Amino acid sequence: MLYALGVNFFFMNTENLLVEYFSQYMSLTEEEIKLIKKEDIIREYKKDHILLEEGQIAKVCFLVLKGCVKRYYLEDGEERIMEFYTENDPIAPVSYVNQEPSKYYLSCVEPCIISTGNEESTQRFIQNFPQFVPMFIKIGDSLSVKKQMSFDDFKNLSPEDRYQKLVATRPDLIHRVPQYMIASYLGIKPESLSRIRKRLSTK
Repeated sequence: MLYALGVNFFFMNTENLLVEYFSQYMSLTEEEIKLIKKEDIIREYKKDHILLEEGQIAKVCFLVLKGCVKRYYLEDGEERIMEFYTENDPIAPVSYVNQEPSKYYLSCVEPCIISTGNEESTQRFIQNFPQFVPMFIKIGDSLSVKKQMSFDDFKNLSPEDRYQKLVATRPDLIHRVPQYMIASYLGIKPESLSRIRKRLSTK
């Protein structure tokens, strides 16, 4: 009985995470909240679970409700991390968009709670509830801008400036992601990151 209550409490809270995400973009009525909670699109994944493998064709998009996901490819057996996704970050794999084999992996850095969806379920949702169209447009625009800003920073800044930018804009990553992953994301060796951190700490 206690176990059942615990499971119900867990799912109630995961549903609320999705409601809270949507509430950032629009005010929800009680009816709309009930609709969102009825959708069976929330999954729990363990640390290191692979959401998408290189060579696999993505069947769904993701929305991180809790936890951290990394996007990476392998080069000579080493991970080259391209991006981190944390709470409220949508993930639209290129493989999902073009329906071609993925050139990278997606895996959970931490235990994660993730909402999944595909074009069919999204279109069905929009057809039944067209008032959600502006919200999906805002989410898409937000994702595009974030991707461009991240790419521009990586391309134009020095490793030290990239690290300082990361500390300023995403300080949570510094504490929740292993330093070797941070180094990979910045495109440098772990020892180089250690030197940068030491140099900055003495300023």
